[in-house]
Amino acid sequence: MSYPLEHGAEATGTETIVFLHGGSVAAWSWQPQVAALPGRHVLTPDLPGFGDRSVADWRSLEETADDVAAIIAKHAHGARAHLVGLSLGGLVAVQVMARHPGLLHSCLVSGVPLDGIHGLARFVNTLHLRLWGRRWYWRAQSKAFGLPADAVTLFVEHGLGIRPDNAARVFEDVNFGVSPAGLDGYLGPLLAVAGEKESRLVRDSLATLRALLPQTRTWIAPGMHHVWSIEDAELFTRMVVGWVDDGTLPAGASLAAAD
Repeated sequence: MSYPLEHGAEATGTETIVFLHGGSVAAWSWQPQVAALPGRHVLTPDLPGFGDRSVADWRSLEETADDVAAIIAKHAHGARAHLVGLSLGGLVAVQVMARHPGLLHSCLVSGVPLDGIHGLARFVNTLHLRLWGRRWYWRAQSKAFGLPADAVTLFVEHGLGIRPDNAARVFEDVNFGVSPAGLDGYLGPLLAVAGEKESRLVRDSLATLRALLPQTRTWIAPGMHHVWSIEDAELFTRMVVGWVDDGTLPAGASLAAAD
């Protein structure tokens, strides 16, 4: 599914929000957020190897972060943006913070295995690659992610279109983890989130981010799985708006440390 990069180009007086998708989806996965943000300037790039860029090679998190930085510099209002990254997109966002901190008003990452994937979880990733081209595998993934029924077909078709060689390189980067040099140079606000039903690897990464960047605020999204931007699009969007506008979370949520 082709999906535009830019939304609300005519919007004035608003700061740009950039959404970076996860490793099983593409820019189209942000459609609910875009629809809920009329009057705002939003950028939804496809990362290399995904969506409209499925023929492109995934090379590294670092090169992808530079790619995103170029998009912000060219298209964002005032060449700066609020960056929102989910899963793989969150890892890319961490690299943008380290390599291009001056381009960001703020950053929000969710579902980020910052410390890498180890042990049994890494073995399971290897199994995923072996099953990559199987339709039933992608349908099973949609259930594991808690996706609503109307999102399953698009999720499956897109997953089957991701090149296995690109997937292997992405998994290698994710397995290794991210603790980029220069991250302490990012001085802006950071919100790090994990779904309540995500793996311990993701939850433990919240503490790692707090240690690397003391200004980090953390939250556990109640009842949510990994791709909860689709699972509960309304809650995810409210979180983004609250964070971007005034550093708050949805009513009843707490920004307390999530250990």
